[in-house]
Amino acid sequence: MSVPLSRQLQATAAVVQAVLAGRSLTAELTSVTPDLRPGVQALTFQVMRQLGRAMALRERLATKAPPPAADALLCTALALSWQGEGAPYPVHTLVNQAVEAARQQRQTQAQSGFINACLRRFLREREALVADTDGDPQARWNHPRWWVARVKDEYPEDWEKLLDMAQEPAPMSLRVDTRHQSVADYQAQLLVMGLAAKPVGATGLQLGRAVPVHQLPGFELGQVSVQDAAAQVAAPLLLQGREAAQPWRILDACAAPGGKTGHLLACYPNAQVLALDVDAARCQRIEDNLQRLGTRARAEVRAADAAQPAQWWDGVAFDAILLDAPCTASGIVRRHPDVRWLRRPGDSAQLAQTQAQLLKALWPLLAPGGRLLYCTCSVFRSEGDDTVQAFLQRNTDAQMLPSPGHLIPGKIPTGLPVKHNALGEHDGFYYALLEKDRD
Repeated sequence: MSVPLSRQLQATAAVVQAVLAGRSLTAELTSVTPDLRPGVQALTFQVMRQLGRAMALRERLATKAPPPAADALLCTALALSWQGEGAPYPVHTLVNQAVEAARQQRQTQAQSGFINACLRRFLREREALVADTDGDPQARWNHPRWWVARVKDEYPEDWEKLLDMAQEPAPMSLRVDTRHQSVADYQAQLLVMGLAAKPVGATGLQLGRAVPVHQLPGFELGQVSVQDAAAQVAAPLLLQGREAAQPWRILDACAAPGGKTGHLLACYPNAQVLALDVDAARCQRIEDNLQRLGTRARAEVRAADAAQPAQWWDGVAFDAILLDAPCTASGIVRRHPDVRWLRRPGDSAQLAQTQAQLLKALWPLLAPGGRLLYCTCSVFRSEGDDTVQAFLQRNTDAQMLPSPGHLIPGKIPTGLPVKHNALGEHDGFYYALLEKDRD
């Protein structure tokens, strides 16, 4: 039996309200009942991508914001319907069902007449109202105004492309474990199933359309993993040019959910990897991922704070350290469209302090001649090149090796650990490869 649209809108608005209150979209979706979750996820992602326009329209329809539940429902309806023919349902249907959703809920019943009046006016004056919001950067780009201003300042030639691409759903990219089969052989398997894919990076494939992971041949056997092409750069770059078969001692700091940990173990067959994460529940995700890949025996997973080595380090230096530092996640808004609404202007500077603390704490753990790869999934320079340049000024025993720097979606990157630049439609990342002097 199909779920009434009014119920889907109720559940979608509840998730939107939670995000506006500062809670993660991913976490909120887990509380949605299974019968509603697929539809609600699709609708919520669309609302997150159109929320700037919706809030601007609501400001013109109502001089004062209604209570949070009613505001979320009204903004949900506006986000889904302002594009007219581009809406997921006919606009009149969306409006009617949103009003019905308001009437059916205790939290919004008292505002159902207000919501009805706003949406009916929107139907009558849609073109004029939309045109009136075009001059608002938050409405035009569907990102907070401060975010638009920062991207424009830091990427004067590419800022529009960056913001436009953030509105598009991210492609599904795979990493093929070439210990089992070649990328070309796996690509052929997918084609037999009717799944077109193009090579990206050294061992990746980008699917023409996303599918559930259980449909991927060999997924449960660890023959393939879901991993963005930009994230696949980390493992091969860390020890590029060095003998992969050496028994390297590697630290993967801030390792959850374990995608890069698994890739490290695939690239360096004799390495022993210590994977840390401060969250014990997230450590379980690393365990599960390594178990699927068949590499659990070669890694130690530990719940610990990477910034406090005295609590977990055994005193034996590491040959290599991968530091995938906590960041604003501004480079992965295509996959997590709520991030833009959860972040605040000061978050990047605060996280840059955390990143600097981690670099300071981990650098002494690196053996002379060892390498540390610093990365974030952020496009903000305060979490990338600014952090690394400040570190280099304070640590004269650190040398920057050829590195990709900021990998910007839509631009051909340089400094990659492969001879070609085909990363496909990758996420935004930053990479800096640092080597410690031997003296």
